[in-house]
Amino acid sequence: MPILRRESDIFPANLFSIPVDEAPWEIAQVRSRHEKALARLLLDRRQPFYLPQYEKKMRRAGRTFTSFFPLFAGYVFLRRTPETREVLWSTSAVARVVRVEDQGLLGRELEQIRSLQERGAALVVLPDLAPGDPVRIKDGVFSGYFGTVLRDRHDERLVVSITAVNRSVVAEFPKESLARVKSGVSR
Repeated sequence: MPILRRESDIFPANLFSIPVDEAPWEIAQVRSRHEKALARLLLDRRQPFYLPQYEKKMRRAGRTFTSFFPLFAGYVFLRRTPETREVLWSTSAVARVVRVEDQGLLGRELEQIRSLQERGAALVVLPDLAPGDPVRIKDGVFSGYFGTVLRDRHDERLVVSITAVNRSVVAEFPKESLARVKSGVSR
């Protein structure tokens, strides 16, 4: 059961075939959790944008809920048209607009992400973790456990030290199951 229905993540459907000289790429950096609000506004005003999202399933009280989150939190990719500036500055959601130096590269990267999603690939953003970072295990049988990143193995899994009964044990976890613990958060 979706917590919120899936919203449009691209407009128009042929976004990637629009010539760059007609509508260059820009990146709207938005205030925290305002990506979908900006996407709805752009869609309502018929302005071209792309907000790649990923699906996350959560279990609460024995029920499974589905939510859709921005793949790149804090950013909405858009194509600048004469009306785009007016739309962007009509909302308090936008913190700033980032100009894109390499238009072709960004277009190819975003088109590749879109293609992967259309073919059913489940995309997730991996946490940017380094040795020494405190982490919490987000899911699986160790959900809620805390540890410290010891090393990164092959950029696919992290080795995390979990302190228990005054001893350290080492376990490997996939990056996507770890969340960085903010400093000052008690374990």
